[in-house]
Amino acid sequence: MVFDKLFGWGKKKKEDPAITFGRYSDNNKSVTKVGRWTEADNLFKNQDYHQCIEAFFDYLRDDNEQNVVLERNGQEGRFQVFQGSKVVRGEFNNDRLQAEITLAKMPQSSVPVMRRLLEMNFNLYYSRYALDQDRICMRFDSDIKTANPNKLYYGLKELATKADKQDDLLVQEFTALQTMDTDHVLEIPLTEKEVKYSYFQKWISETLEYIKTLDADKYSGGIAYLLLTLAFRLDYLISPEGQLQNELEKLVDIYYRKDERQTIERNQLMREAYEKLLTKPKEEVFPYLFRSRHTFAIVSPQKYEVVQDAINAAAQNMPFYNENGHAFVANKVMEYPLAFCQYSYSLPKPWTDLFRIFMQVNYADYFAALGFNTKYYDVNDKSFESDAIQEAIEKIMEEWKPKYPHLAFKLHSLKYDNLVNFNQSFSTEVAALNFEA
Repeated sequence: MVFDKLFGWGKKKKEDPAITFGRYSDNNKSVTKVGRWTEADNLFKNQDYHQCIEAFFDYLRDDNEQNVVLERNGQEGRFQVFQGSKVVRGEFNNDRLQAEITLAKMPQSSVPVMRRLLEMNFNLYYSRYALDQDRICMRFDSDIKTANPNKLYYGLKELATKADKQDDLLVQEFTALQTMDTDHVLEIPLTEKEVKYSYFQKWISETLEYIKTLDADKYSGGIAYLLLTLAFRLDYLISPEGQLQNELEKLVDIYYRKDERQTIERNQLMREAYEKLLTKPKEEVFPYLFRSRHTFAIVSPQKYEVVQDAINAAAQNMPFYNENGHAFVANKVMEYPLAFCQYSYSLPKPWTDLFRIFMQVNYADYFAALGFNTKYYDVNDKSFESDAIQEAIEKIMEEWKPKYPHLAFKLHSLKYDNLVNFNQSFSTEVAALNFEA
């Protein structure tokens, strides 16, 4: 065994399945990619507009996602930008750049639909809703001489993210509309859908049953932690799209909405929302489980102090539950700030990679059910694969050193005696990360 490890004589490790988790973050650019943005900016200032566009799209392209396609022929070109269930299709020449997304088909005119589109137009800054015969679309365009990188970025981002959000919601709300232009969306295997649906049901049932054992008044804070963390976990690990994602967002909004309701009442409303989700059959969940490519984050970057404050606040609240015999709640309290930040902010790629490790430790059975061979924690004997955890963290630190030279993770500070202590020690190190570029 020792020689196998030293000289690589053991069996070759099987690859993990190519399954992505959570919301896409475009806060993942390498030093080279960031340099392409600077080049695009300089090229625009020098009035080299077409070279500027090429550098801009190269900056936008995530090589792992293959989310941007650019074809250029001299002063003219075409491009595609992928965002979830939608594709931005555009072209440019010596005079103009224009882009468009197909939202839905409207075979017959509908006054309610047109009224809704008109209302939504008022919330747009760069783009607009349009009707092309029976096709509802969104459009963005610009004179080539004013298409600087900032305008292109925010214009295409608004176009892509709004369309990706609205297409399913519009079709769901208005029976007059039909889905269009989704051929590029990749179906995931039925076995993966089955696993995701099974754990979707399991985690909701498990949480609601545990809450029944708690005093709703005395443990109102702990119950809120459980309900919110569950929503963030479903969003990250199940990764629903469209209407199902929207329902989770509405559930989360119950708690954070500014009104006069007390925590106990908010908790009850969230529980009722979960009970409705629990009744959904596979036929209502499977259509929103698919693989897609993204270019833009739907959330914004945040100062790292906000992340640190969230982790530190949870660390102060956790001991109360752990010392009162509620290790289950204690673990979710430590999961909450990491999951909340992953859900709410566009965070640097190494942070997201570390969160993935945290979730693979805490939900090892789920990852195993999906076919992952990488193992960080054994659910049966409650033991950690400390070497594998440390190796994964070291790899992340090494990969991102060029961009974040002060990035460091104190591996010796991690505790492996139980899950609560591991989660606390891991979170403490995440809070101490230095993302100065």
